[in-house]
Amino acid sequence: MQATAYTYDPESRSGQVLLDDGTPVPFDASAFDAGGLRLLRPGQRVRIETEGEGDGLRITLVTLQTF
Repeated sequence: MQATAYTYDPESRSGQVLLDDGTPVPFDASAFDAGGLRLLRPGQRVRIETEGEGDGLRITLVTLQTF
């Protein structure tokens, strides 16, 4: 699934992405670390992996979108 980086806190390595429908979804440090990234800037296009649905949707991986 693709999303757009919305917020990122380098100290906690957590933030939020916006899904294509505009829904913000938070991610934690474990999801950020799983992608092997060092930095994330708002507006960057990212690929995410999730589990659950609705209010239980959780991001398990955040990495840069590659073509």
